[in-house]
Amino acid sequence: MINNDNIHRLNFEDKEITLIGTAHVSMESADLVEHVIEEERPDTVCVELCQSRYQSIIQKNQWQNTNLLKVIKEKKAFLLLSNLMLAYFQKKIGKKLGIKPGEEIIRAVQTAKKVDASIHLADRDIRITLTRIWRFMGLWTKVKLLAQFVTSAGSMDEIKEEDIEEMKKKDVLETLLSEIGEAFPVIKRILIDERDQYLAHKIITAPGKKIVAAVGAGHVPGIQQYWGKQLDIDTLNYIPPRGKLFGVLKWGIPAMIIVIIFFGFFTAGASAGTHMIKWWILANAAFSGIGAAIALAHPLTILSAVVAAPLTSLNPMIAAGWVSGLVETILGKPKVKDFENLPEDISSMKGFWKNKITRILLVVVFTNIGSSIGTFVAIPLMVKAFA
Repeated sequence: MINNDNIHRLNFEDKEITLIGTAHVSMESADLVEHVIEEERPDTVCVELCQSRYQSIIQKNQWQNTNLLKVIKEKKAFLLLSNLMLAYFQKKIGKKLGIKPGEEIIRAVQTAKKVDASIHLADRDIRITLTRIWRFMGLWTKVKLLAQFVTSAGSMDEIKEEDIEEMKKKDVLETLLSEIGEAFPVIKRILIDERDQYLAHKIITAPGKKIVAAVGAGHVPGIQQYWGKQLDIDTLNYIPPRGKLFGVLKWGIPAMIIVIIFFGFFTAGASAGTHMIKWWILANAAFSGIGAAIALAHPLTILSAVVAAPLTSLNPMIAAGWVSGLVETILGKPKVKDFENLPEDISSMKGFWKNKITRILLVVVFTNIGSSIGTFVAIPLMVKAFA
């Protein structure tokens, strides 16, 4: 029997569970997982994967089946880009240390097949986790989080191999937020605590009497804490609706803009009303165009953002980024090689702008950000026209 501080023996009713705490960028962890599964020859191997991430491992060409038009129309561009950003940070660390990110999970899947063990996906869908985090965060917290991602990107080069032991206590996103983790209690609750509960439940309910589970070492204490307890999985999978503030702003701001313009025409005269319309068009068009340009969009895409923004900002059902994203998709015509190169391209920040797939996502996100900025810049300029 292998003895290691990262191996934990647990029981539940008639089941014997071997829980392995791993580092997602450690060759030592990958070797340990393989050796334990070969020695234990379990009925089932549980891995810290959801269905979408599992498919990305067993189907190398899954990106070729991505329908970008559908992603944009379903308002999932930011969610997909966020997922790719997480993959970027993990790849950056793995590339520096000479190991494929998640190698221990890949090895677990391969070894499970070798010993004829069933594979049981124990993690919550990454899309549910990210959506719950985003929905439960306030606006200021979102701003701070995005700023942390940007600043963390530059610090990846400072990570050394000796830092891996510390990483065994955390997963990649936890590592990125470690310095200011106390400022993000909602993230810790959803990203760590909730997934600890989810993992504990899925491992306990896995089929078979002899089970090996490979999870990030940072989840081990939480899994042990919730082991055998009654857990409400439906609540953990629940995606809350958008906050009331979002609904108010979504409809309230366009209504307010229209009221201001009409009020300007009837109280301050045609000249003031015309000035208001001018500032509205200029601010929205300029900042949306700048956003698209930052994403290195096609010139016609930038033009579409400039034209669409003043109109879409008054229509809660359409966003300027969706228009520019669709135009960029049609003009850019992503090819099979863009999907094939995606895993490699997102290993560098520059690659996000180089690859046509991620560039389209950036066009959507940055155009929408520019349009939002333009709206808030335009309002005081319009009100000033009353003077």
